[in-house]
Amino acid sequence: MTVESALKPFRVMAYIVGCMLLVLVTGMVLRYGFDIPGPSQIISPIHGFLYMVYLVATINLGLKARWSWGYILGVMLAGTVPFLSFYFERKVTDRVHAQVAAA
Repeated sequence: MTVESALKPFRVMAYIVGCMLLVLVTGMVLRYGFDIPGPSQIISPIHGFLYMVYLVATINLGLKARWSWGYILGVMLAGTVPFLSFYFERKVTDRVHAQVAAA
């Protein structure tokens, strides 16, 4: 599996995790702001599972692209801040495309 083939699962998971994180924040606002716990009880485990898949996709891409562990960790943490995974998805995609073009 090449760097380019590892990029696609990462991109898909970055978008999915970013969207699910926004849904999770909405669920948490409903739970703690309006005392409606139902949505967050459903959303939380789904988001947790999808975040784990995102972590695997990030490590896979990072190892294939030969990133430093610090950069890999930073990209992994980007999935924990709303909207940041969208920014890092674009940044990582540009970085991988530049790396492939240079090779």
